[in-house]
Amino acid sequence: MEIGRRNDDMMGMRKFPETADDRSMEPRPQDGGHPVLDALHRAAVFCDQKVGWNRIGVVLSLTIIIVAAVVLYRILRTINANEVVEALVTTDTRDISLAALFVAGGYITLTFYDLFALRTIGRADVPYWAAALAAFTSYSVGHNVGASVFTGGAVRYRVYSAWGLTAVEVAKICFVAGLTFWLGNATVLGLGIAYAPLAATAIDQLPAWFNRIGAVVILIVLALYVGWVWRRPRVVGREAWSVKLPDGPLTLLQIGIGIVDLGFCALAMYMLVPDEPNIGFVTLAVIFVSATLLGFASHAPGGIGVFDAAMLVALWQFDKEDVLAGLLLFRLLYYIVPFAISLLILGGRELVLALRGASRPRFEPIPSLAPTEVATSPEASREQA
Repeated sequence: MEIGRRNDDMMGMRKFPETADDRSMEPRPQDGGHPVLDALHRAAVFCDQKVGWNRIGVVLSLTIIIVAAVVLYRILRTINANEVVEALVTTDTRDISLAALFVAGGYITLTFYDLFALRTIGRADVPYWAAALAAFTSYSVGHNVGASVFTGGAVRYRVYSAWGLTAVEVAKICFVAGLTFWLGNATVLGLGIAYAPLAATAIDQLPAWFNRIGAVVILIVLALYVGWVWRRPRVVGREAWSVKLPDGPLTLLQIGIGIVDLGFCALAMYMLVPDEPNIGFVTLAVIFVSATLLGFASHAPGGIGVFDAAMLVALWQFDKEDVLAGLLLFRLLYYIVPFAISLLILGGRELVLALRGASRPRFEPIPSLAPTEVATSPEASREQA
């Protein structure tokens, strides 16, 4: 198939070369009657070739970190440290215990991210306990060290290599687990903001009606995606890097896993904020997920500073000292304790492997990474033929 595209510039009409060897983004076939889509594609190609998506990502992350640092400094300079300590000491033990229970529930749910991904890529031979070990340790390390794609992926490979998984298969697990994460986040934010748009306003400072429209758009896109994968098998990637996407019913299960995970985390945070004034769980959940995504976008370890600044700004109706005490307790329960447990588990596992004389996993040659594309599976293609 010939692949080409026309690009109008100020100097006239210019054709792009038909091969994509000298650039990372392939031009798509002409869409003739879709000038808006063509303009968006031209903008994407320009960003890819002239600016670079990596540079855009770095600038975005730095911007988020700088803004959060300024906001956090302005808030913290008015904080009374003695009141924060008092809030920590006077926090109800029952609330802390329930928060710890919900954190445990969240991490248990994370294990199903990997179990679901393993079944999706056809590795049903890997038992649940191995998936649980890889998921818990990779997420605990990735949350705290940062660059979770690389740090979490490295931990996963160390665990899964014992079951014969290759680096490409581990990369596929990371992709499917990430898809579960984003589908869950989109669903929670879409439903939550549609119900309580003012919760999003506390974060983005946009009008409530605008946030509600955005939430409806998110839900429509989700519905279209579910319908898209429900119609027939879908495959993304090429050759060794291809992944068959979960079908419609499995995508609903995937969304459910993400919702349960975020629900447990939001409940943990909900138990650590003051009882008065009562803002409602849905409002807190929207604020929590939005702040978490901002921290994720900053690429700071654990979203430190960014997540905290967003929560302090959004929960303006509470005393800042009480909110800060709750955030410190949440970081202790969700980040520090699981990280320490993961280090003990990984260290103990490496010691056992060393005593047994187990060989280190061999790094097999990784296939060249082809440009990502969306296609139908070979089975579906034969059915259509």
